[in-house]
Amino acid sequence: MSSELGEGDCLAWAARDPSGVLSPYRFDRRKVGSKDVLIKITHCGICYADVAWTRNHSGIVKYPVVPGHEIVGYVKEVGSNVSKFEVGDRAGVGTYVNSCRQCEFCKEKLESDCEKGMTLTFDGIDLDGTVTKGGYSSFIVVDESYCFTIPENLPSAVAAPLLCAGITVYSPMMRHKMNQPGKSLGVIGLGGLGHMAVKFGKAFGLKVTVLSTSVSKKDEAINLLGADDFVISSDKESMKAMARSLDFIIDTASGNHDFDPYMSLLRTRGVFVLVSFPNDVKFSPRNLNIGSKIFSGSLTGGTEVTQEMIDFCAANKVYPEIEVVPIDYCNEALERVINKDVRYRFVIDVENSLK
Repeated sequence: MSSELGEGDCLAWAARDPSGVLSPYRFDRRKVGSKDVLIKITHCGICYADVAWTRNHSGIVKYPVVPGHEIVGYVKEVGSNVSKFEVGDRAGVGTYVNSCRQCEFCKEKLESDCEKGMTLTFDGIDLDGTVTKGGYSSFIVVDESYCFTIPENLPSAVAAPLLCAGITVYSPMMRHKMNQPGKSLGVIGLGGLGHMAVKFGKAFGLKVTVLSTSVSKKDEAINLLGADDFVISSDKESMKAMARSLDFIIDTASGNHDFDPYMSLLRTRGVFVLVSFPNDVKFSPRNLNIGSKIFSGSLTGGTEVTQEMIDFCAANKVYPEIEVVPIDYCNEALERVINKDVRYRFVIDVENSLK
């Protein structure tokens, strides 16, 4: 076995440096502990976080990095004290694999807000002190408390993106009580997160308006995703006509943009939720204080709400729009993610392509 590929029991694709180029790699997973499950990975979604980490946007990435935090597979081994899973069950893993378990948020199953910080599924520090490695790999070992049950009627390929893209929008929607039929929702941006916000909004019975700078997305927004309306956010007259018409707004647009035009669309006591990471956030206090509006941030969701979302999607057939690709396409897929050339989430067929 070549030194470049490495040695170990787990086959993966990893980036070795900030070029972000991934190639085959081997490493050892930690041993299965008493509360752990070993999951043979069948599918892994591709998230923009995979771009950010493989290319070291933070400047502190620990190479080699194996990305992927939208993971679904089959349980192949369970620890002696595991009660939630049996061998053969399907299980999912999302953006984190551990937390402090002691703070008020962890105790309330809000682990994503852990006061000591959650342990990320990749590039975090695992229980044994090793660096966590993600789902672009043949298997993963995770404490059962941070794994999710995948219902029988939810296909694995569409379940994978729910574990990041899905929960990122579902969690704040539930926290701010957006599941009220008849209310109105605006969705800024129509990518992996935005299209799930539209789908959840329609499933909740909301009137959904997509706010986008790209007129080319109108047809899919309305005819594929079921949005009720589509507005070009750069069209000042169209935006003016929508003033104070929305109960909720979810902002999934990662690029820098003005916030005041969107804040003016909220009704009195409307809620604006930011789930993206523009370089800065600026808006007039007038657009927040007048009307007693709420501006809220959100990252992901705790284990309880994540399982709730998975079950909701299975029961209501809320499926992400996906393009399934082999793992040797991952570098091209990441380039397409950067160029926003995906409708709307790539999913790697790990089981059939990682050899």
